[in-house]
Amino acid sequence: MVLTTGKCNLTCDYCGGSFPKEAVPWEVKYDVSKLKNVIERDSEAVVIFYGGEPLLNPKFIMSVMDNVKAVRWGIQSNGIGAKLLPDKYWKRMNIALFSIDGREEITDKHRGRGVYKVVTRNAKYVKEFGVETIARMAVTEDSDIYEEVMHLLSLGIFDKVHWQLNVIWSERWDFETWAYKSYLPGLRRLYEYFMSELRRGRIVKIVPFLGVISSHFFKKYRGVACGAGYESISVSTDGRILSCPIAVREKWAELGTLESFRLLDEPLPEECKSCEFKSYCGGRCLYAVKEKYWGEEGFKVVDEVTKEYLRLTLSGIEEIKELIRDNVISLSDLKYDPVMDSTEVIP
Repeated sequence: MVLTTGKCNLTCDYCGGSFPKEAVPWEVKYDVSKLKNVIERDSEAVVIFYGGEPLLNPKFIMSVMDNVKAVRWGIQSNGIGAKLLPDKYWKRMNIALFSIDGREEITDKHRGRGVYKVVTRNAKYVKEFGVETIARMAVTEDSDIYEEVMHLLSLGIFDKVHWQLNVIWSERWDFETWAYKSYLPGLRRLYEYFMSELRRGRIVKIVPFLGVISSHFFKKYRGVACGAGYESISVSTDGRILSCPIAVREKWAELGTLESFRLLDEPLPEECKSCEFKSYCGGRCLYAVKEKYWGEEGFKVVDEVTKEYLRLTLSGIEEIKELIRDNVISLSDLKYDPVMDSTEVIP
């Protein structure tokens, strides 16, 4: 992840908008050559632009893409300013993750009036350049997970969908009641749709299902599935190397600077080492484990819901094996590496 600015042009109620300038400067404070030296050490480097809102600093994005070699380019954006980046750079982008929460009324309630229309229009726009589009959802007590995901899939403009539960940044809300009355039943419906399409030979790229199934057949997760701190790093605008792009104030997240840094030796959180799901989950979210904003009790509630979701996702493994044996689907098509897309496998 390469942060281009701490500034954002929206004030979504999940995070409140821009990072303070003292935490993440709104301008890049280092020379691109230093970034180049770090990125080009990795012959398989994937670069994802992040913010704030990364498109508020298009000149920096252009400079990096003009001067640095990478095998894959992407951006995590709210999608509002897509046309601030010239077309020739979009043509070189591999992926664009645009923030959208599902149906129009849900998206606009939390992100601002009119946001849904702009994001869907701009997703179509970048897709015309051959960019793979990913819907990047935040899920709250207003969300019906089945309806929101199915709506985004029905639009035909997003190649993949993933979501994060709003259980890190917000004040404590009645997550447990919502999870068992709405979220988990909705996930079961969504999973049945996913499996019904598999039976027809079609893999619907719902990342929280696909990423767990992939980890079963291919690479287990040593730590959180996004790779924070051990397979992926974030470069802040002041040149600090962070394990997590949202941990901009927390000292535990600092791995060093562009001049010198070290990856995490042991990425699996201590409390997760005896968990039966550790190789599928990897700790869910490094930031959530470290900060525990909802306290130990709140953390355990989210953890139990996560385990229920994992049990559901893994319940179809034997049938999936049969579908592979019967050549209905190909095992290779189930392989998914979230680090390549900068997606969240475990909501």
